[in-house]
Amino acid sequence: MSLGLVSATYVVAAVLFILSLGGLSNQESAKRAIWYGIAGMALAVLATIMAPDIKNTALVIIALLLGGAIGVYVAGKVQMTEMPQLVAALHSFVGLAAVFIGLNAEIELSMVQNLIANNADLKQLTGFAKKLAEKTSVEIAILKVEVFLGIFIGAVTFTGSVVAFGKLAGNIDGKPFKLSGGHMVNAGAALFCILLGVLYFQGAGIWTMILVTLIAGFIGWHLIMGIGGADMPVVVSMLNSYSGWAAAAIGFTLGNDLLIVTGALVGSSGAILSYIMCKAMNRHFVSVILGGFGETTGKAAEIDGEMVAIDADGVAATLEEADSVVIVPGYGMAVAQAQSSVAELTRRLRAQGKEVRFAIHPVAGRLPGHMNVLLAEAKVPYDIVLEMDEINDDFPQTDVVFVIGSNDIVNPSAQDDPNSPIAGMPVLEVWKSKQVYVMKRGSGTGYSGAENPLFYKENTRMYYGDAKASLDALLQLIS
Repeated sequence: MSLGLVSATYVVAAVLFILSLGGLSNQESAKRAIWYGIAGMALAVLATIMAPDIKNTALVIIALLLGGAIGVYVAGKVQMTEMPQLVAALHSFVGLAAVFIGLNAEIELSMVQNLIANNADLKQLTGFAKKLAEKTSVEIAILKVEVFLGIFIGAVTFTGSVVAFGKLAGNIDGKPFKLSGGHMVNAGAALFCILLGVLYFQGAGIWTMILVTLIAGFIGWHLIMGIGGADMPVVVSMLNSYSGWAAAAIGFTLGNDLLIVTGALVGSSGAILSYIMCKAMNRHFVSVILGGFGETTGKAAEIDGEMVAIDADGVAATLEEADSVVIVPGYGMAVAQAQSSVAELTRRLRAQGKEVRFAIHPVAGRLPGHMNVLLAEAKVPYDIVLEMDEINDDFPQTDVVFVIGSNDIVNPSAQDDPNSPIAGMPVLEVWKSKQVYVMKRGSGTGYSGAENPLFYKENTRMYYGDAKASLDALLQLIS
């Protein structure tokens, strides 16, 4: 394949990636958007393999088939509840790849410079080595900046994603943790990396980049360890942005235009999503980038009252009498895989002429859009699935709110208790409705660790049990 044809294919792939991102903003077009992304990636891989000066094509194809087989196997095993962990793991691979490519670029550059210093015949060089041999001193200096940025961002992304994976999977405590000195430690480590970068630009050698890898890896670990578990959805989005910028930096290093465009798309879209989610959680965007929020400043307020349980018969009786019902799905629904039962309950209530809608908090679940995907999978109509800002004012006129496996996103302490881990976070004001039923396995706290006063309110009843089993029991009482 000629260089011109490769470039043309890259342009088509870039357009498909842009169409994919645009389509994912709407549920009706999301499936088509995914196919755009798949087609764009297939074209990108094909053009890269068939590009001029690509050697060891057989090894590349073997690696591609092996990696694809592993990906298919892992994707087939992963449940929807584990998707956030998978996304975090994939971000770590992007970061690690950026580190390896950056180090390899420096090794290749040193080899080429040694050949030039020894007046060796450079005609034998091909591929990336040939490109390096043709670069001017100014271009070499720019290349070193690209290598430094790729390694630094990649290492931060790698270790940060590993920690995010651990917190999401429950292998690492979700509470914020920082070493003594907090942000000053991160700032000092970043300044040391910059110093090593200056030494590298002056020809100090690859040892500087190895140290940058280690120190930047520490920064990534410390940044994400300093963020509370309740804010992990924002962290996943932020790491998505980091991985994009790491890919873009490596794209400049390799001179690959499509990698630059794709990295910029991922980096900018991840940053925009992080900003939107920060607004939804009343967090400062800069605080997310620097890490270390989700902490409390004092003792949380004590809760008065008691939790009152109810059985399926009581819930069914109230639902039969209600005219308007709002369902708030959360991570508990995802864990129980209860979305199909929720969809059936919705269908039956709507068949009785009742108004049934869904209220989706921007950070419900463990990943942006987590609940929307589950409800779409169960074929819940898109037009009754509303975002928090669209439905929050309607709760005072709502007869029944059915909370399924949600906790932090319906917690009044976000508004009432300045010492709560989620203080200031906008929440679904379900307690303003006439009756609230909360479906939970037990009386434990949410992912943030905050107690929920909603469970103790007079108009709240606790419907305990596994979400799917409880909903199936309820369906037997509702025709």
